[in-house]
Amino acid sequence: MRILSEKIVNIIDPSELHRPEPKFADKNLEEFRNYNIDENDPIQERVRKTYNEMHTNQTVDFVKDKMDKWLKFNHYKATMKDALIKLNDLVDESDPDVDIPNIVHAFQTAERIREDYPNDDWFQLTGLIHDAGKVLAFYDEPQWCVVGDTFVVGCEWGENIVYRDTSFNDNIDGKNPKYNTKYGIYQPNCGLDKITMSWGHDEYLYRVLKHNNTKLPEQALKMIRYHSFYPWHSGGDYTHLLKEEDEITKQWVLKFNQYDLYTKSTVVPDIEKLWPYYESLIEKYIPGELEW
Repeated sequence: MRILSEKIVNIIDPSELHRPEPKFADKNLEEFRNYNIDENDPIQERVRKTYNEMHTNQTVDFVKDKMDKWLKFNHYKATMKDALIKLNDLVDESDPDVDIPNIVHAFQTAERIREDYPNDDWFQLTGLIHDAGKVLAFYDEPQWCVVGDTFVVGCEWGENIVYRDTSFNDNIDGKNPKYNTKYGIYQPNCGLDKITMSWGHDEYLYRVLKHNNTKLPEQALKMIRYHSFYPWHSGGDYTHLLKEEDEITKQWVLKFNQYDLYTKSTVVPDIEKLWPYYESLIEKYIPGELEW
């Protein structure tokens, strides 16, 4: 078993990262992330509507406004456990794979990582908390600006964005020559840290953790920040905006992604039994009340 290092971020064998079928998936890979439009399927229709609203409303100005609102970290105080418990009352409206509370998905992800990487508790905790930013949905934010795949704002939309050809028709940035070109407001190969993503739980949690001085390693923060950036890490979009070193980040995100995506199932872990272990990890890496 390969052990993940906290300091050396390029040790992952590419053949391991891109293995075609995780053995722990409980269904065929092609059954995951099915975005076929079926108005008679309530889950598919819910997903389509969520993305349509997201792609209509997520503009450069919208993202700036959300950052200005939420990155003051003055909305409430709560421990990481308290934030995670809130996810017991949230079903992700963008997810076509499961229709269960998000807290279940959190423990499914963490426990599978724990099974494969028993010595890397930071990686296990990353799996548990990666969606904790979805607490935004409990503070008057619609799910279309909380959940779902992320994309770059301020330039031409990537070809591999979900529903790309049908859902951006009413997004005003698409008619703005400042934002609708290949590079838009960015310089070639400016790098991941210089681009602005659509607003959602990934960026929010990343910023919350940085603000509260988490002890999680940098690769954990990158996994969290970009785990929903599917057009990039799985679709191959936006390469013209990236630096060479962003490929290392991509390796980490892909390593995390197989646990985030392929552990989704209807099997519910014994959450109450597991809490003491994960509380100890929270205390180690993200202790006390956090400013959100």
